Amino acid sequence: MPSRNVFTPLGAANISTYEREQNDFYATDPKAVKLLLQEETFDHNILEPMCGAGHISDTLKEAGYDVSSSDMFDRGYGNVKNIFDIDNWEGDIISNPPYKGALEYIKHCMNIIPVGHKIAMFLKLLFLEGKERGQWFKENPPKTIYVARSRLACMRGGDFSKNYSSAVAYAWFVWQKGFKGEPVIRWIN
Repeated sequence: MPSRNVFTPLGAANISTYEREQNDFYATDPKAVKLLLQEETFDHNILEPMCGAGHISDTLKEAGYDVSSSDMFDRGYGNVKNIFDIDNWEGDIISNPPYKGALEYIKHCMNIIPVGHKIAMFLKLLFLEGKERGQWFKENPPKTIYVARSRLACMRGGDFSKNYSSAVAYAWFVWQKGFKGEPVIRWIN
């Protein structure tokens, strides 16, 4: 078998020395949220429906937003609630959805906000690929995609105290419900 070092720079997720987290919980570096907030403004009321251990929520609260935090799993932060049980939100949504099934989460979030409101999702840049997503993007283009110039990380268990590096490129995808047009790509950090 080839060395792990061959695949890491390529972003290969299937070569790893550990088991993938069972419920796809990889916390978002608070730095990523701060970079987004330098570029984008949001409604004062924010829903973080996949809050994990609160890394995104706490950063938004520090910036003065009123944040409602929930997660379908009890991780000791926010309310235990499945995003698909929420049928209406009068504000914006900011989250890092589990990558498996991310499109379904995003579609649901778009359905529960009013026209003109936004959702911002922290996703692997390769979320741009795929036939099903490509078809959906035609009708629901992101308004702005903020690509990280240097690698940001999502950490298993949320421990950002250790030095880390990431072979994965991430971006904030921002949709505004009702937007039709070509997405703008910007770079952050």
